[in-house]
Amino acid sequence: MKTRITEMFGIEHPILQGGMHYVGYAEMAAAVSNAGGLGIITGLTQATPGDLAKEIAKCHTMTKKPFGVNLTFLPSFAAPPYPEYIRAIIDGGVRVVETAGRSPEAYMDAMKAADIKVIHKCTSVRHSLKAERIGCDAVSVDGFECGGHPGEDDVPNMILLPRAAEELKIPFVASGGMADGRSLVAALALGAEGMNMGTRFIATKEAPVHENVKLALVAADELQTRLVMRPLRNTERVLNNAAVEKILEIEREKGAATGIEDIRHLVAGSENRRVLQEGAMDAAAWSCGMVAGLIHDIPTCKELIDRIMAEANTIIRKRLEGFLAA
Repeated sequence: MKTRITEMFGIEHPILQGGMHYVGYAEMAAAVSNAGGLGIITGLTQATPGDLAKEIAKCHTMTKKPFGVNLTFLPSFAAPPYPEYIRAIIDGGVRVVETAGRSPEAYMDAMKAADIKVIHKCTSVRHSLKAERIGCDAVSVDGFECGGHPGEDDVPNMILLPRAAEELKIPFVASGGMADGRSLVAALALGAEGMNMGTRFIATKEAPVHENVKLALVAADELQTRLVMRPLRNTERVLNNAAVEKILEIEREKGAATGIEDIRHLVAGSENRRVLQEGAMDAAAWSCGMVAGLIHDIPTCKELIDRIMAEANTIIRKRLEGFLAA
């Protein structure tokens, strides 16, 4: 299956693995890339630019296929040394960067000078158009269903994707609710040229997370995610647990006066890491999409991607062509 996304990134299948904190290590990225998709190392999971350089080098020993690095741009008061992270990416021979968070505009010249393709994660059409204007090569359009931060507009992909297709000239992939061949065909029908999966890739054999996390995703359904940090306008979709119930209780009590210090101990990265790496399932809130309702097993990345492509081809060639023939 060839699309502008597969051609741009030099990959076999139009399937990307999104950047995920404490999940996007070399093992994860290499497994996805080896299966024909585009694996992504999460840059800021690495504590220093030097650590990122080592992780990139490790990934090169695990795959000869293209992979990328996610770089999330945080508020200026908390900004990591981004020029050094970008230098590690360039020196490491990585030619795809998935940007997220704030606008990457200040760093576009450096990345473009190194012939890096930039795909920016956006939760609205207006942000997608801004990404196009500043020179991003592609966009990952995240609907309200997505795990992590869905923005504040609450627009689901059945509306957001075709609206993006109406407005954008650059290619985009669908993110949020993507899990299988049906997702891929639907995304293509709505104007995307591929799909980005986060939560679904956590429930794979190669994902470097505790088995408790994978089993929780298999057991969950589409009704078990919650939205936290809405009063802070930093909304995050997470899987419900004891920590999330406590966050929601605090937010109900304090309302618009809720501050980050009121809930920091329940959303902190150190506690999130305990969930993902130690399997302490109630230690903190952790990002999870509604797509959990479509996760029923824990395959290898290759098994998952091969299954997605086979199912997509079957839908296109038999189901959809059957309707036309009728």
